[in-house]
Amino acid sequence: MDAVNDFFVRFWGVRGSIPCPGAATARYGGNTACLEIECGGRTLLFDAGTGLYQYGQSKTGAGPVDTDLYLTHCHYDHVWGWPHFPLGLQDGNTFRIHGGHLDQPGAIKDIMMGLLDDPLNPLNTDTLRAKLIFEEFAPGDVLTPGPGINLSTISLNHPNGAIGYRVEYDGRSICYLTDHEHPETGNTEALIDFVRGANIVIYDSTYTDEEYPNHIGWGHSTWQEGVRLCEAAKAETYVVFHHDPGHDDDFMDGIARAVDQARPKSVVAREGLVLRP
Repeated sequence: MDAVNDFFVRFWGVRGSIPCPGAATARYGGNTACLEIECGGRTLLFDAGTGLYQYGQSKTGAGPVDTDLYLTHCHYDHVWGWPHFPLGLQDGNTFRIHGGHLDQPGAIKDIMMGLLDDPLNPLNTDTLRAKLIFEEFAPGDVLTPGPGINLSTISLNHPNGAIGYRVEYDGRSICYLTDHEHPETGNTEALIDFVRGANIVIYDSTYTDEEYPNHIGWGHSTWQEGVRLCEAAKAETYVVFHHDPGHDDDFMDGIARAVDQARPKSVVAREGLVLRP
């Protein structure tokens, strides 16, 4: 693939709720949500879970980094990596941090800088050297992070709100829809239209349909509902994401077999996985 037109997503953290490292989760990974989407050499990061630390380690010493970080929301599992982000310690790096799930102006800056108040964190207000720019948007806005890149946004159903994203580049598209609970009657026409025809759909699949009745109102969906969404939207590759911390590798293997039967060529996200539309 020509680097100028290369378009891919790399998974740095795939878990939800709480990190769960250990032998039982080694194959799929125990870090919480963080994705890297590359659009012709332009990097877009999504969420700042503990996987953000792993991303930062991979870039340390590689020269100045200038990129955008888009948050779905600010629950701990999606920002825990921020106070441990090694690239924040380096002069010359620039990060634009975007959020659209909170109504109060300046809330994203207040939350993200508040996480740096603890002097015991490696990245704190005294050690911060990178330039930070905070930008807010309204759900439904279409953003343009770089030439030829369109980033559409939509509200998701989650306590305190969350944002879904659709990245479009070079005629291809990747949707990132996590921390979302489907309505009782199934996902809305608005979300189906948002996903319609996407090449890759990364969807909150925390539970199975069998587990879900015990977690109604918790703000998460099921892998089966992700199948139904992608079928309705005529999307291509469906990616199971935001794995429950109680689902070990053996359990995830079972989900992988079941989702492949239900919708062949679907993928269960794991740390280090790279997908190209």
